[in-house]
Amino acid sequence: MKCNRCEKPATFHITELTEPEGPKVLHLCEEHAREFLATDSVSPSSAISSVLAKQLKMEKVAEEIEAADKKTCPVCGITFAEFRKGGRLGCAYDYVAFEDDLEPLLVNIHNALGHSGKVPKNLRGSPERQRQLAQLREQMKVAVKKEEYEKASGLRDQIAAIEAGHISEEETTDEESPPSDSFQSNPHDE
Repeated sequence: MKCNRCEKPATFHITELTEPEGPKVLHLCEEHAREFLATDSVSPSSAISSVLAKQLKMEKVAEEIEAADKKTCPVCGITFAEFRKGGRLGCAYDYVAFEDDLEPLLVNIHNALGHSGKVPKNLRGSPERQRQLAQLREQMKVAVKKEEYEKASGLRDQIAAIEAGHISEEETTDEESPPSDSFQSNPHDE
């Protein structure tokens, strides 16, 4: 069925019972339904309009959740959908990869974004450092597969130096590693 105001398919079917000559049926597309529901008419249909307006908002929220569920951590490969299903993140870098989606959850649960409490003794460093180490290990595997052993040994030494704490994240300037602001890129695509 087509919209009463245009040629698009009608997705909203509204029956108004306010007319004295009988029920009035409206078939509207989403765009015209928004316009119809946005009008400030003082009538009994305003209650129905508000319900339909809420439904439109819920559809928008559902689309946003669907888009967030497709995000993937470039380090461990967990998707946001897997996190929502299981309630556990895959690695520390997930806090960076899913930052925009996790912030409202953390504020809602803990009333804060920062951690206050004990820190594990075996703390491995920042999520950025873990991402960098995972990326260097992946580059080393590729170099070995290509039989570029000199490059692989250099990457191995760089990994060992970072893990030992001799080189900080800022000091490593490898021309093949992407800038730190591109954390959404997949390290396996390089």
